[in-house]
Amino acid sequence: MTEFLAALAIFLASHSIPARPRTRAALVGILGERFYIAIYALISLALLGWLIVAARHAPYIPLWAPEPSLYWAPILVMPVALFFLIGGTIIPNPLSVGFMANRFDPKKPGLVGITRHPILWGFVFWSACHVIPNGDLVSVILFGGFAAFALLAMPIIDRRKQRQLGLGWPDLARRTSVIPFWAMLRGPGSRAWPGHSFAMTAVITIIAYAALLLAHATLFGPDPTIILF
Repeated sequence: MTEFLAALAIFLASHSIPARPRTRAALVGILGERFYIAIYALISLALLGWLIVAARHAPYIPLWAPEPSLYWAPILVMPVALFFLIGGTIIPNPLSVGFMANRFDPKKPGLVGITRHPILWGFVFWSACHVIPNGDLVSVILFGGFAAFALLAMPIIDRRKQRQLGLGWPDLARRTSVIPFWAMLRGPGSRAWPGHSFAMTAVITIIAYAALLLAHATLFGPDPTIILF
């Protein structure tokens, strides 16, 4: 349990400390924007791998019985989570750290028109649907921690971006929303989405979902496909 908690703390810290404006500016000044993002991504993947291994080796402390029917939660929710995660990665977002952040077109916001935090919402959906079928203490800490971290990060990122954009923030805030689809429901949100971006996101999501279903038991232990056959 000690290694798991240490891995979780370091993983969350690795996403909190470099995100601080002064820290990030200093690192970008030393490494350059693209090199910084590449190193950041590699370190994140390495720490995530360590966290998964540590979680699998942590003591199993059951909190509720993991009934097979509960696997329907990730089966149904994961396509949505993956769509948000993948779309948030490949589609320009002014609130993102990605390579294409500066290519954002407010007239064609894509997934940002649904929510300005698609990647964070992807983590929330992924985390929430994985707590339900697992039912043990480590899973609740792991996935609950991810969900809480993502939800808390949204207003923090908004405040930072508001300071950076200044007079440009009200227009972005009017066209987008934190809660998915809220900007569309209240009226002024933009619905334009380049067709090729939507199609690409959908295709990659389908491929990633199928690959995860087939490889989940090998990589992570539990087999969600038992509910399908």
